Amino acid sequence: MAKTNGKMIANNKKAYHDYFILENYETGIALHGTEVKSLRMGKCSIKEAFIRVENGEVFIYGMHISPYEKGNIFNKDPLRVRKLLLHKSEINKMLGKTKEKGMAIVPLKVYFKGSLVKVEIGLAKGKKLYDKRQDIAKKDQKREAERDFKVRNLNV
Repeated sequence: MAKTNGKMIANNKKAYHDYFILENYETGIALHGTEVKSLRMGKCSIKEAFIRVENGEVFIYGMHISPYEKGNIFNKDPLRVRKLLLHKSEINKMLGKTKEKGMAIVPLKVYFKGSLVKVEIGLAKGKKLYDKRQDIAKKDQKREAERDFKVRNLNV
């Protein structure tokens, strides 16, 4: 399971709202030089990104890495398809699970681990509208309880 030790670049909060995350995987990503420099500046978005398995390889679509300002002709297309680096056994396991109805692979986080760029992906099951409402109600209850606890401790 993935642990984020390094510097966070991008986080996909929408994925946690729209899906139940069942399993997490830490993957590498194939990048070009100017893309890494742009990531070091924190210019990345994975809100609209999704992941597909094709011919035994995993690719991420829709991940936006802004062009590096000083990169001139070496800059690549910001929305190009990028390859994720996983072991064959992990790919086969994910491929088998995504064949089930309602299962998907979604990007959760992009971060540095040492000098390497890592992408945390999750095996996810889609939420229904009533599941989302329940999550919002739980968050509201928790926020209210914390507020009451804080007020109670200040008045003592």
